[in-house]
Amino acid sequence: MRILFDCRYTRFDRHDGISRYTAGLVTELGKLHPVTMLINDHRQLDLLPDLPWQLVSAPTSIREPFLARQLNRLQPGVVFSPMQTMGSWGRRYHLILTVHDLIYYRNPTPPRDLPAFVRVLWRLYHLSWWPQRMLLNRADGVVTVSATTRDLILEHRLTRRPITVIPNAAGALTAAPERRRTPATGRLVYMGSFMPYKNVDTLVRAAAELPEHELHLMSRVPAPERERLIALAPKARLVFHDGVTDEEYVDVLRSATALVSASLDEGFGIPLVEAMGLGLPVVVSDIPIFREIGGDAALYFDPTSAQALAAAVRRLDEPGEWADRSGKSLGQAARFTWHDSARKLLALLTGLASDGGRGAGTDTRPGIGTEAGTESAQPV
Repeated sequence: MRILFDCRYTRFDRHDGISRYTAGLVTELGKLHPVTMLINDHRQLDLLPDLPWQLVSAPTSIREPFLARQLNRLQPGVVFSPMQTMGSWGRRYHLILTVHDLIYYRNPTPPRDLPAFVRVLWRLYHLSWWPQRMLLNRADGVVTVSATTRDLILEHRLTRRPITVIPNAAGALTAAPERRRTPATGRLVYMGSFMPYKNVDTLVRAAAELPEHELHLMSRVPAPERERLIALAPKARLVFHDGVTDEEYVDVLRSATALVSASLDEGFGIPLVEAMGLGLPVVVSDIPIFREIGGDAALYFDPTSAQALAAAVRRLDEPGEWADRSGKSLGQAARFTWHDSARKLLALLTGLASDGGRGAGTDTRPGIGTEAGTESAQPV
């Protein structure tokens, strides 16, 4: 069985959520079974494991709807994509697509770093459910990263295909956890974007009520947004890192009091697992996905109330509370590993490829699924 893994959403400099999901999952899957990575830029290899790869067109290319023409030549048995928009017209292989969340149906503003024409298509795509249904039903199976998102997919009847939960994890960031009894500093850490649904305003307002704490905002932030947040709560002690390496991020987490998030909507919550895996308590908004990820280790608050967030942070000052939450965090984070997720994915892929039935758009002719991993420096 030849497995192709779509790695075209891998970033060039540092990971975002989908990029980290891709790299973490393909790294562990490659230890369990031969895998060929699909890339569209050689710079992506810097953040990917040393596995066979093939250069194909970019996911934002006008060629994307007909990507199967390129992949058919590689004769895969099964193709896995960490996104749901992979072109599948005319495919002759089994296909698994991934839905991370349904956030952009409720929050339609597209990411700022996408090309203008893609941003327009993004908005059109999220105006109704039928485009997603069409894409997912053209696959043989659907993966999602949490039970919360799985339940939403079922609620909105987005697909007739089987849904499998393959969770995110933290990977190398938590390779060396520490058991501590007290925090080293009063730092509160936020890792995430500044999209409106992330609700960073509540974090900033809460920081103004916690003069003994600094709020460290780790991600890159546009200058106008930085100035707006500073003006929102002038008494808040804000530290803008404007992007950090994994090593710098871990250094800040190791000395902090808590990781905080007031997000109104998420598909998973990798920063929670990263922090908990280092023994850091997390104080997060009371939404279903955070309950799923944080379990009884996290402290929860009403995301509309800065006062509730401040009160939750102050609970960590109670005798023994921080140490108790730290220990529970380590146990909770251990539930999420890339190795376990890769094993689940491999079971899904091998089960699909061994199925004698014919999936939507697949071809079961002899030869499909043979091993033939090669490198190429030219597009297929």
